[in-house]
Parts: sequence; structure tokens; C-alpha cells
Amino acid sequence: MEPTFLAASPFLPLIGLSVLILVVHVTLQALIATKELGREWNASARDDDRKPKGKLAGRAERASANFRETYPAFIALAFGVIMAGDPSGIALIGAWLWLVCRVIYIPLYLMGIPYVRSLVWVGSMIGLLLMFFVLMF
Repeated sequence: MEPTFLAASPFLPLIGLSVLILVVHVTLQALIATKELGREWNASARDDDRKPKGKLAGRAERASANFRETYPAFIALAFGVIMAGDPSGIALIGAWLWLVCRVIYIPLYLMGIPYVRSLVWVGSMIGLLLMFFVLMF
């Protein structure tokens, strides 16, 4: 496989955007925790067991953990589809669905909106399943 094949894949920008979502999660978590515990805590080695206890901090942490649970699957499936030579179609729709749902999920979780948040999560799982089915069938 030539490197130009990889460079031409429409999945590569999606992988880049997924990294941006990861950075947003990490940044949100850090900003909210720092607001609650202070800059000194953030700059410290955090050897004590102090953790943010506020609702927003907890939601940011859980939303980030939820993203990180599905992120390896997205990356593996995206590269699998690229290597399989199917850069468009159902797998691309699935990748976009996963990405859009993961972006929408962040404010829904931070605002504590139930049910809709769960439906958006299900949408992201459907996106991964679409990518998976392209690789398997």
C-alpha cells in the first residue's frame, strides 16, 4: 500500500477531529477541577488524594471516561477501514455518526440531561457498529 492511499483517506481528518475531542475533554476536566480546587492544586504534584467533588467536575470526569472507553475502538476501526480499502460508504457514515454524537454528548452530560444523552450515546455506538460491519462483511 502506498502512502498516498492513506493520505487520500477521508478518515484521516475524522481521526484528527477525534483527537480534538479528546483534548476538549481533558481541557474541560482540568479547567473545572482547577476552578474548584485552585491553581496551586493544579500546579502541584497532586500527591494528596484531593479530588474535585462538585457536580460539574464529576460530570466532566465521567464524560471524559466514557469517551476514552470508546475512543480506542473508533481509532482501530477507522484504521482498519482505511487498510481494507473502503474509505467511503457505510463506514464513513458510521465514523461521522460516532464523531457528531461524541461532540453532542459533551454538553448533554455537563448539563445533566438524561435520556437524550443516552440516545446520543447509542447513536455513537451505532456509528461504531457500522464501521465494524464494513470490516466484517
